[in-house]
Amino acid sequence: MNKKVAFYTLGCKLNFSETSSISRMFENRGYEKVDFQDNPDIFIINTCSVTENADKKCKKVVKEAKKINPDAFVTIIGCYAQLKPKEISEIKGVDAVLGAAEKFQLIDKLDGFTKKDKPRVLASDIKEAKSFNNAFSINDRTRTFLKVQDGCNYHCAFCTIPLARGKSRSDTIENIVKSAKQIASEDVKEIVLTGVNTGDFGIQDGKRKERFVDLVKQLDDVEGIERFRISSIEPNLLTNEIIEFVSQSKRFVPHFHVPLQSGSNKILRKMRRRYLRELYEDRVAKIKQLMPQCCIGVDVIVGFPGETDEDFLETYHFLKELPVSYLHVFTYSERPNTDADEMDEVVPMRVRNERSKMLRSLSEKKKRAFYEENVGREEVVLFEKDIHDGLMEGFTDNYVRVVAKYDPILINELKKVKLTNLTAEGLMEVTEVETEVLQH
Repeated sequence: MNKKVAFYTLGCKLNFSETSSISRMFENRGYEKVDFQDNPDIFIINTCSVTENADKKCKKVVKEAKKINPDAFVTIIGCYAQLKPKEISEIKGVDAVLGAAEKFQLIDKLDGFTKKDKPRVLASDIKEAKSFNNAFSINDRTRTFLKVQDGCNYHCAFCTIPLARGKSRSDTIENIVKSAKQIASEDVKEIVLTGVNTGDFGIQDGKRKERFVDLVKQLDDVEGIERFRISSIEPNLLTNEIIEFVSQSKRFVPHFHVPLQSGSNKILRKMRRRYLRELYEDRVAKIKQLMPQCCIGVDVIVGFPGETDEDFLETYHFLKELPVSYLHVFTYSERPNTDADEMDEVVPMRVRNERSKMLRSLSEKKKRAFYEENVGREEVVLFEKDIHDGLMEGFTDNYVRVVAKYDPILINELKKVKLTNLTAEGLMEVTEVETEVLQH
């Protein structure tokens, strides 16, 4: 009887791509992949250290797993597992914890998934995480997340990622193009390129051997994939060459997600970011000059130590004036073993929450304004599998989320539509422009 295995992923697109690849390893070894609720024999929980309350979330998922099958073997992997392996091994119900260097060998390392007297902790020092493990998600959703880079050589004062994932390293362009062709053969229409510091792509065996822009140029020729999206790229790595290429490319869509973190140069320096607000403003202007309809997403952190009301208002007004489309707002939270954790001038949590609220409200306004700019345009939408209340959703290439009446024929198809008006919930309604689904 084949053992049944279920997966649960917390965190980022990179984690989703890795969970998907690990699940294929299990299937190739004869395990049966099932849903979390389907009484699995093995639970694999892939954790994140970036979101707040990582420990609480991890405990909660373990507790649910044990309710479903008290005898199941519970394995914890991911960033949080690398940072706090001992702590996690003490969570009631956990059988094994694997670090960054071990997680891709977990089937071999946990031979047969038989329980021992005490939890097994297999987490070596992060310096051991040197190899690049190819990963992409498939069959999980209409879009596929393709990992092109891992780790980070930047040491921002607030971030634990270098401790959780190690140094920057990448796959080769040749391998990534091969993976993209394999994904295309599975009838996937859109690939999202993902990494910890995606724009730093090209480091192999500790040396820079290739460039992100050259990867983008080669992927643009992969037949069968209609759209490539860059998940997130640092402003100092988003060169004119990349922006110019995307603006004329066949397959790369007009959508960039560019972390800012603060609109105050004083705070950017304290955070040890590698740019100032002037460079950020310049990148946004360049994008909008070449692609006026481009969607630009922004990451921003509020309540970093030393952020005064003046610093926050500087960020607020900077973002208010910038032609960006939406914000991902993070309330600063202390992380052990980071420089920011040692800093004075701690911002009270009440103030952090107020600032978050203000920026989230600004984000809603920005998003609505961006959507309104798109009303009346004809766009191609890729419809997804998610169905709610008889409606299906999809995205235009510039990341406007649209809703339409459910039609099974449209799932995973590209369809030309006219963007007609916004719903009260802020979704775009559409009318059909042509009867035939686009074929390429």
